[in-house]
Amino acid sequence: MPGLDRVQTLWQLFLAGGFLMWPIAAMSLIVATFGIERLMALRRGRFVPPGFRDGIAALTKGGSFDPRAAGKLCEQFPSAAASVVKAMLKKIGRPVPEIEQAAEITKDREASLLYANIRPIGLAVSVTPLLGLLGTVQGMILAFYTTANLDAGANRAAELAQGIYVALITTFAGLCVAIPAAMIAHYLEGRILGGFRAVDDVVDSVLPSLERYEGKGRVNPGVAAAPPPPVPPGQPKLTGAARP
Repeated sequence: MPGLDRVQTLWQLFLAGGFLMWPIAAMSLIVATFGIERLMALRRGRFVPPGFRDGIAALTKGGSFDPRAAGKLCEQFPSAAASVVKAMLKKIGRPVPEIEQAAEITKDREASLLYANIRPIGLAVSVTPLLGLLGTVQGMILAFYTTANLDAGANRAAELAQGIYVALITTFAGLCVAIPAAMIAHYLEGRILGGFRAVDDVVDSVLPSLERYEGKGRVNPGVAAAPPPPVPPGQPKLTGAARP
């Protein structure tokens, strides 16, 4: 059967490539595993869920921004944008540069988490061609050594060609893994950059609403204001500056 013969030929080529074909195959599994995982993890809702975007737009519309409602919205839609907005809400009342710095620090931390599982793919892009080149150099050494030690009258050209043919298998295999890996890594990095552009849009919409609270005291977005303590009977109430 032609299909079976082809499979047998590919398997024979794999075995002829030597032991370095095994780490190349392992790298291909790493690329496939982390590529699929990142494709599933980097969906649009991981950055700015539609419900969160619409909720923030409603809160910032008309100048009636409620920090506590925004905090509840962050808890309801956990995402990169929610983490950044939550960090900004914790700085309410502080100068605007501090709020912007908190947003940048949180974005960097979220980006680092999202990039973490792309690094093994980048490692495969760098290492796999080197493994293939190493296998080829090893095969060339063996081919020339075998050719140099052939008996008199042997077909040296044919033996050398056979050795070089086998030696180039690892380079071919390494490039077959590295090229798709580079394309996958580039695509995933593009999705992360696009996602954080959407996060920046949310930050830009929230920041003007937080500027109104600058210097007015901090508001805990997750806790309602505590009622004043009861006044004992017969004791006058303290108000304004007279209250301790």
